[in-house]
Amino acid sequence: MANETIPESGPTVVAVDAWKHFLGKNYILNGLDNALYNVYSLMLNVKVLWESSEKKYKTEDVGSKKLVAGKFLDFKMVDSKTVMNQVQEFQLIPHDIHAEEMVLGESFQVAALIEKLPPTWKDFKNYLKHKRKEIKLEDLMVRLRIEEDNRQSEKKVSNYHQEANANMVEKDSEQTKQIEELQKQNEELGEEKERLLEEIERIISETGKMHYTIDSAVLAYWGSTQWQNYV
Repeated sequence: MANETIPESGPTVVAVDAWKHFLGKNYILNGLDNALYNVYSLMLNVKVLWESSEKKYKTEDVGSKKLVAGKFLDFKMVDSKTVMNQVQEFQLIPHDIHAEEMVLGESFQVAALIEKLPPTWKDFKNYLKHKRKEIKLEDLMVRLRIEEDNRQSEKKVSNYHQEANANMVEKDSEQTKQIEELQKQNEELGEEKERLLEEIERIISETGKMHYTIDSAVLAYWGSTQWQNYV
């Protein structure tokens, strides 16, 4: 029994190979979903089935890694959104990268995050570039949060001053308008005053002429009557 050799050919070997082929094929098919099962179950040879599925999923795996890496490289921050919200969004990408079993060092993440800060953060970005060798990712997040809070506070103060200045300008404009209106009214009153004075002078002048005419007529009458008396 110990010296019994296993035949290399014959019905027994064929049966064993067929059984192994059946087990291997079904082992692979059981790992697929229904849609893929219907496709790959038509393949009779387990080796062909294995090589076909391996090639497909290796290609998809490489494509998935390229997609995640592309998202990481193409990510850009904008000024229209808060930095911390964008940082949290960006931090989801390294998790996807790690899920694809790719290594992403912390120092590289720090450098990439600094580079992706929005345009208005240029000065702070340059400051962080000189500090990034000594900054951990967690420390960088804290610094970014503090900087954004300071910027929002400064913006509120600036908006308050702008609103106050706008109100002052509006108030000055209203006062200027009132002054101009009063000046216009004074000018109109002055013109009306001059017109009334001219009218008074005209009346006085005409009244004087009328008195002169009456006096002349009286004198003429008186003179004629006196002359007749003398005659």
